[in-house]
Amino acid sequence: MKKIINIIGILLLSTSCNSEFTEVEPIGVLESDTFFDTETNTEKALIGLYDMMQFNNGVDWSSAFFLKLLPGDEANAGGGSDADQKQLQEVDDYVNISVSNPTIESVWNKYYRTIALANTIIIEVEKRNLNNKTFALAEAKFMRAWCYFELTTMWGAVPLRLENPKEISPEAFAKPKSSRAEIYVQIESDLTDAINGLPDKSTLTGINNNFRVSKGTAQALLGKVLVFQERYNEAIPYFEAVISNPAHDLEPNVSEVWRASSEFGIESLFEIGYISTSANDWNNFNWGGRTENNIHVQLMGPRGDGYFDLTGTGLINGWGFNLPSAKIISAFETAGDINRKAATLMTEAELNAVGGSLTGLPWDYEGAIRTKYATRAEETSPDGTVRELNYGTNWRLFRMAEVLLLASEAYNKVGLDENARTELNKIRQRAGLSDVSSTLSGTNLFDAIVNEKFLELSFEGQRFWDLVRWGRASVELSTYGYTSKNDLFPIPASEIAKNIALQPSDQNPGY
Repeated sequence: MKKIINIIGILLLSTSCNSEFTEVEPIGVLESDTFFDTETNTEKALIGLYDMMQFNNGVDWSSAFFLKLLPGDEANAGGGSDADQKQLQEVDDYVNISVSNPTIESVWNKYYRTIALANTIIIEVEKRNLNNKTFALAEAKFMRAWCYFELTTMWGAVPLRLENPKEISPEAFAKPKSSRAEIYVQIESDLTDAINGLPDKSTLTGINNNFRVSKGTAQALLGKVLVFQERYNEAIPYFEAVISNPAHDLEPNVSEVWRASSEFGIESLFEIGYISTSANDWNNFNWGGRTENNIHVQLMGPRGDGYFDLTGTGLINGWGFNLPSAKIISAFETAGDINRKAATLMTEAELNAVGGSLTGLPWDYEGAIRTKYATRAEETSPDGTVRELNYGTNWRLFRMAEVLLLASEAYNKVGLDENARTELNKIRQRAGLSDVSSTLSGTNLFDAIVNEKFLELSFEGQRFWDLVRWGRASVELSTYGYTSKNDLFPIPASEIAKNIALQPSDQNPGY
């Protein structure tokens, strides 16, 4: 069963505002002097962090999950035309990305709103002697670390806010950018504390706890943060701690990894839950607001309007975004990767073979539809409801397969190629592929790791950011219109306008 993430009815002084400061009324401000006096209220605030992560990764047209994958070479934006949700087309095509791009601005703001709540929890709980104090601080610090890692990966140097403004004014909001190195120091500190305070995954059972991050999640994330800094030797012990823990493993069947049957399962390290029982319809759906369903699954389903007949697939028509690229189709076929390919995408020939068909040429279509995070009939509400608005498909933001690939990369970079092959082969064996050669080593082994990660994590938002840190983006993406300015998103114009500690010159290069 899925944990229903309840919305906490608390408004904080936000660290990113949508109106002029003079227009903002400080209503609904958290009474933090007394609110955190009880373990129950502290628990409600912690659930609020998951609620904010759910919101950021699921809000229509502005999902952080979708934004992260758009610059990669495994997917095209799709939709109806190059004018359909133009802010998404901009990111996909690397051209004319506006400093006021509403999706980029939304994701930035929601990460900082999550940080604002985490800051409040950390500051207020630290003052108190609560039975759940250690856990609360650890969970809040993990969430803050996660958000800052995402922010610095996508935007580089960003304001490092460790406490919230105590009044609504330009002066209180002012915060200069901190370097990526400074951001990493804070992330590492928060994750160290999280590791010391979070429980083992084996104890997080039942619908009240199975969605929560564990010690292993924090260990894995710290290892990833260190790999992103090329501190491979330091990363390895964190990966080894997770890999050796029997509470963490791969799902045995690759076809089930992204399906409802494996939600919050053994492979999951950090997962965002959604439900299909909200009874959303065209009259009550909260467009642009918090919903408990995953509307982005509908946005990314094979386009209807007479384009895709999905007979025989078990899928329902969606709105046509996030179509596989010819490059990822070819990569699966070149690898002879039959099982994982079937769990990830379906070519037009395969669609025709099961009784479906394609009429016309959808925008950005290059020969396949996705079966990973797809519009599956069994993952939404039943017939007789508005099925488009009730998908309960979870996003797996961090899972064991990525940990094994990160560990393989780290081992390879420090010359422990036998260890690297061991972790890489676990992924290949689950996919039904043969082990890499026992003599594969050095750069050739790294190339194999890169390709395996392309296949395993396609449509999960990791590819582009890996290509950037590996220095391979200019080679892999040159034919798509990429330039080095696209290594980072633009800092939202609204942030620079309201944050008097920032100047136009603080904008990321090229924007």
